[in-house]
Amino acid sequence: MNTSENLGKYLTLEAFCTCTQTYAKYRDRIDPYPQNPESLRAISALIHHLLDPIIDEFGWDNFRLTYGFCSKDLKRFLEKKDPVTGEKNGRVAPNLDRHMAHETNKNGNYYCPRLGAACDFAIAGHSSAEVIEWILTQQLPFESIYFYGRDRPLHISYGPQHKRDIWTFSAQNLPTKKGIEPWLALAKKIP
Repeated sequence: MNTSENLGKYLTLEAFCTCTQTYAKYRDRIDPYPQNPESLRAISALIHHLLDPIIDEFGWDNFRLTYGFCSKDLKRFLEKKDPVTGEKNGRVAPNLDRHMAHETNKNGNYYCPRLGAACDFAIAGHSSAEVIEWILTQQLPFESIYFYGRDRPLHISYGPQHKRDIWTFSAQNLPTKKGIEPWLALAKKIP
């Protein structure tokens, strides 16, 4: 696997797998790359169908990937607490969020049975709300979008069903669809 080769027009596997702060902090102890060839195909599909068009529209210089692929090693470190701050290194929900793509556990089961791949990103100079509206008007084939706030990165996934499902989160950090009804209606308008 050539990690410096582009998977689409812009992103390399290395960039997609090494963009997190947790990886930067523990890079000498983390193998960030997928082990299952199906994961590489899922990541490539995500990049081709979603990230390339988004970057084409908003510009490479404005694109900020904040969380791409989550390897088994990265998952382990995300679940740990920082020894200095006592805070968890990050949040991880491998059975739900598709960041682990098609990776399998020791029993041969997918970490995320939903399959596909996911990433979190932001666009400099544009709110996440603007980016969602553009994605919806372009009718891009996504599985899920998680909207964390106008000035926070956006989570997007690509997989076999193209559900075009959108979630936001309450003040208690619980998933909800309250307040995003116009987006939900637009997401369901597929020709």
